[in-house]
Amino acid sequence: MGRDGLSAPSAVVLLLMQYRRSAVAWGLSRLVMGPRDVANAPGLRFARVLGSGRHGGFGLAPSLRRQGLIAFFDGLASARDFLATAPAVQARRAHADECLTVLLDVSSSRGTWGGVALAPGAPIPENQPVASLTRAAITPRHAWEFWRHSPASEASLAQAPGCRLAVGLGEAPLLRQATFSLWDSAAAMNAYARQGAHLAASRSAWDQGWFSEWMFVRFAPQGIVGQWQGRRYG
Repeated sequence: MGRDGLSAPSAVVLLLMQYRRSAVAWGLSRLVMGPRDVANAPGLRFARVLGSGRHGGFGLAPSLRRQGLIAFFDGLASARDFLATAPAVQARRAHADECLTVLLDVSSSRGTWGGVALAPGAPIPENQPVASLTRAAITPRHAWEFWRHSPASEASLAQAPGCRLAVGLGEAPLLRQATFSLWDSAAAMNAYARQGAHLAASRSAWDQGWFSEWMFVRFAPQGIVGQWQGRRYG
């Protein structure tokens, strides 16, 4: 149960947008407004508007055109209705060159985001696609160490066998970062996580206490529709 007496949310929606050049100002206004235009969606329990970096979403240089929206819902039915009917979703699609919508069912989750935890669900069958969300609030005194490790970890993720999609997003510059990735299977995802630059960065993060809050989630993808970085999905 959550702090409000309700069960924890169990479904997640992720929107990825690359706004048209003529819509940059409109897109930046979404960052300023935050999630106010989705606040009244039925079943919504948590939402954040996320910025992105250049070069696939990773890195220190911000993108003026790429953006994300993440939303936690009480269940898949509310999440599907949001994607199908919410004016905020339709407006983002209308202003974007590329827009990808991702519907996710929580399989396992540890940690919190803004104090909100996700409810774990059913295990994902072996050799089925799996998605991952890693989110961390980085303590200011460890920011340099985090970003020093980041390029090597990002490069290995982009080249990892079985990785279909990887996107870096940020709730706040430098200190509140998230990575979403989509994999052919849990085996492929685990193989990446347990070797090389990512493993080294993870060990340093835990040993040295880089994060003031963190969340690690695995999802069973329920629908991926649209286009991102020139690739069609769905």
